[in-house]
Amino acid sequence: MPQEIRGVLTALTTPFDADENIDVPALRRVVDRSVEAGVNGVVAGGSTGEFASLTPDERRRLVDAVTEHVGGRVPVIAQTGATTTQEALRHSEAARAAGADVLMLVTPYYEPLSLEETVAYIEEVSSSVELPVMLYNIPGATGVNLDPDTVGRLARKHENIRYIKDSSVDWEQALRLIHHHGDVIDTFIGWDTFIYSALLEGAAGVMAGAANVVPGEIVSVYRAVTEGRLDEARAEWARLYPVIDAMISEPFIAAVKAGLRIQGEPVGAPRSPMGEISPAANARIEEALASLEKVSK
Repeated sequence: MPQEIRGVLTALTTPFDADENIDVPALRRVVDRSVEAGVNGVVAGGSTGEFASLTPDERRRLVDAVTEHVGGRVPVIAQTGATTTQEALRHSEAARAAGADVLMLVTPYYEPLSLEETVAYIEEVSSSVELPVMLYNIPGATGVNLDPDTVGRLARKHENIRYIKDSSVDWEQALRLIHHHGDVIDTFIGWDTFIYSALLEGAAGVMAGAANVVPGEIVSVYRAVTEGRLDEARAEWARLYPVIDAMISEPFIAAVKAGLRIQGEPVGAPRSPMGEISPAANARIEEALASLEKVSK
């Protein structure tokens, strides 16, 4: 099995050019920005990466581009879930061939499934791949919640189901995953405002879209917590929180892209029909980033 994954994972944005094509040079710069700041892994084709707006071919080419450019510097997690089992299997095999280290499996969306149907999908895909699997629980988008006991049963039955990204925004559920099932599955919290609290509770790590914008600061919080420097961790989080709050209060995909643009790393707009954030929201993010930079000096 590949190395254990823990720490800060950047849910990579997908840059687009003016014609809404994937901007590979900008993507490489975004990858380098995170890797050089010390993140522990990067995620290609997740929600922040607008996977639902990409064609199947674009999704595969995105994973190819990320794995090639990372070049083994950090693990690459490829989101390969889809609305059908067969499509998820095709994406998973393509990601394995591209050199991804872990497959992240969102459950089918748009037409909500029963929990039983969702479990059958997870089991078929997980049994068909040799790589470690990270479940992706985002019930607000899929209509199905992977409750902690179901997750625990799946992890005990399938050795390669080793991680879960929990974006349920249910703190009690996160605690049960960490404390009731931490012996068989590592939990990554996928809601950026929960970063500090989740790390204190013993989460394996965080998967953050905000890490595109402030990777070094999130890494600093993680390292301070894991090294027992809790006063420093709390102070760093207090500095960082206004930036994350400003972004998560807006349509998040667009807010992440705005944050990068403000910091001199333009990555284009979200793919239509998604739009950009309002001027007022942009100003709030800009002010929060300026305050963070001022405190850092």
